[in-house]
Amino acid sequence: MGSYVPNTQEERQAMLEAAGYASMDDLFRDIPEEVKLKGGLNIPEGLSELEVKRKMQSIAAKNKVFPTIFRGAGAYRHYIPAVVGSVTSKENLQTAYTPYQAEISQGILQSIFEYQTMICDLTGMDVSNASVYDGAEAAAEGVAMCRERKRGRACISAAVLPCILETVKTYCFGNGMELEVIPEKDGVTDVEWLKAHLDKETACVLIQHPNYYGNLEPAKEIGEAVHQAGAKFIMSVNPISLGILKTPAEYGADVAVGEGQPLGLPLAFGGPYLGFMAATRAMMRKLPGRIVGQTKDRNGKTGYVLTLQAREQHIRREKASSNICSNQALCALAVGVYLTAMGNEGLERAASSCLSKAHYFAKRLGEAGFELENRGGFFHEFVTVSEKESGRALQALEEHGILGGLPLDDHRILWCCTEMNTKEEMDEAVRILKEV
Repeated sequence: MGSYVPNTQEERQAMLEAAGYASMDDLFRDIPEEVKLKGGLNIPEGLSELEVKRKMQSIAAKNKVFPTIFRGAGAYRHYIPAVVGSVTSKENLQTAYTPYQAEISQGILQSIFEYQTMICDLTGMDVSNASVYDGAEAAAEGVAMCRERKRGRACISAAVLPCILETVKTYCFGNGMELEVIPEKDGVTDVEWLKAHLDKETACVLIQHPNYYGNLEPAKEIGEAVHQAGAKFIMSVNPISLGILKTPAEYGADVAVGEGQPLGLPLAFGGPYLGFMAATRAMMRKLPGRIVGQTKDRNGKTGYVLTLQAREQHIRREKASSNICSNQALCALAVGVYLTAMGNEGLERAASSCLSKAHYFAKRLGEAGFELENRGGFFHEFVTVSEKESGRALQALEEHGILGGLPLDDHRILWCCTEMNTKEEMDEAVRILKEV
């Protein structure tokens, strides 16, 4: 087996001698003998490249890749133009780290700046940061940035993704914010309950639109009530839906957050994804993480720099608004390339296709005994209820190479459609479910 260390034995010996050591043992001679490991490590022997490849292939073969998917719940299968992979696979972009040194990082900085600009266009907000790790963290950071000296209570809808709720709970536990969960009623946020519980200590209200169940929230009414109470309004949004739905800015949101995975990132086992964050100009200095700004040098040439970094690596730790120490630059680049390739028209067509196919599928599922749980508006996800047992129905689909919706309980299923689903796939799924 070859060595994974790139230097030859002769080169290593030359480096040791240049540093004044005769051998590797001589290099570590100051370490007491009683703490040194005696003998080899209790791990298997190394494998050759061929053996490693075979082993990884055997492990990967255990994963079942479904040709047809009707499941979303926070991660979605969308068409990704070939140019996205072509650009992001370039070695000089894959290996780039945080661009602290602006003089040698103009390309990466510009790509991040363009990403921020596109997120602002998409959400209608004034300013965006350079992305955070995922949509759940973006939501939690959005809540944290709304805290004020006399307003330390946050309200979050029970109809958000479970991972968002849990992440916000964790953040609030750590920073001392009080968190109150707004009940869900008929598949959406209970607005009347919210209005009755808003007070002068409420810092912010977070809703998801479309929400976890795919339903469209009464966002305008909620936003008006929140602002009337003097609190901040946070919206977590599906970026693809913004191709046809109103932007968070049009609903009066102070902060817009979301999961950027639908914008050119493939499905994966939890990541890498990215969370996007955008805010009004009044909230700009509270945005966490990195923000890339555009400027001019002394010769009048356009340049890009990191700016407004309100986190612990750049300011006094006790005054930091966040502990984010990196950004998802490669994922953000993929989002930028995707949005550039799709354009306004492409994004609108993708969103319209998701909407129409989901409504067609929901209607057809009714023929198989899976009725819509709620009759309000929905985008590309929806919940059905049925007398048929969820597990049996989904198992029948799996036997035909179809990954069905997410079972919420024994008789409720959360379904999803995107532009990737064909009419033939939907009709076939309905045919199978009729026989369950």
